Amino acid sequence: MKHYNHVKHKLISFRMKNLFFFLTLVFLASCSNKNLSDKVTLSSEIALDCILPSPTGSLPSDLYSIGEIIISDEYPPFTKKLTVCGITLIARDEISNEFMRNVAITISEMLTTTPDTDAELQQQLIENLYKYNTVIPLFYGENWDIPNSDESNWDNTMAENSMCDIIMEDIPNQVMEVIEHILHHITNIGLHFTMVEDWGLNSNSELYRATNAAISSGNYDISQYSDISELDVRNRVILQEYAYWIIYTAWDLRKKYGPIESEWSIMTKEEFIRKEPTAFELFQNTIPKVLSCPSDSILNIF
Repeated sequence: MKHYNHVKHKLISFRMKNLFFFLTLVFLASCSNKNLSDKVTLSSEIALDCILPSPTGSLPSDLYSIGEIIISDEYPPFTKKLTVCGITLIARDEISNEFMRNVAITISEMLTTTPDTDAELQQQLIENLYKYNTVIPLFYGENWDIPNSDESNWDNTMAENSMCDIIMEDIPNQVMEVIEHILHHITNIGLHFTMVEDWGLNSNSELYRATNAAISSGNYDISQYSDISELDVRNRVILQEYAYWIIYTAWDLRKKYGPIESEWSIMTKEEFIRKEPTAFELFQNTIPKVLSCPSDSILNIF
C-alpha cells in the first residue's frame, strides 16, 4: 500500500539521505542555472500517509503516566516498549534502557502542566495520541537496518500504528534528533486532530499559511524535499518539518543544541519573532496551552 510503502522507504533510506542530498545538489548546481527551490512548491494536496485513517486505540485511566520498559512481542520486530502520555516507544535489544527512559521523560516534560496549560485541551491532545496508536521506533546509530526476514513484521507494525519517523540513539545532534522526532508525532497526530484550524495538515490551517509565508520569505528552503516523488506526501513532510521548526525555534533551542546547517535559516527566538511574525503568533496563541519546553537538566543528559 502506498500509505506504508512510503514510510518504509523513507525509514530504510534515512541513513543515506544526507550524503545523497548533498551530492545531488552539487551535481544539479553544475548542470543547471535554475535553483531547485523553483521546482518545489507547497500545494493543497496533503497526505495523511503516516497516520491511521481511524482511531483504534484505547485510553488508560491515567493519561499522564510513564510506563515501565516491558519486554514485548506486540510490535515485531521490536522487542520492548515503553508508553508515556499517549506515545509508545518501541526498540530492539541494542537500544539502551537508559536512552529509552530519557526519551520518555522528555515526552513527559513536554506534556507537563503549567500555569499556562489548558488542561482540557492538553488532555484531548494526549487522548488523540492514544486513539491513533502513536508509536516511535528507536534505532541505534545511523547505520541501523531491518533484516529481510523481519520486513513483513515491520510492514504489519507500521500498518497498525501511526508512525511518522524514528529516533536514533548515539548520533550527532542527539538533542535535536530526540526533540524533532517527538514533535513530528505530537504535531502530525496530537495537534492535527486537536487544533485542526491552527495545526491541521490541510491547506486551510494557520500552519499551512505560516509555512507558505516562510517559503516566500526565503527563510524556509524546501528544495531538499524534491526527493519525495509523491506530491501529497511531500507536502505533508514540508508542513511537518516547519511545524517542528516553529516550536523548536520559539523554544530557543537551536543555538544551544544545533543544528548549524539546515533548510531553516533562523537561529534564535528573537530573530524568529522579527522575521516570521505569523509563525510566532501561531506558536504563542496555541503551544503554551498544551506543550512545554523540556528542561536543560534532561536535555543535557543526551
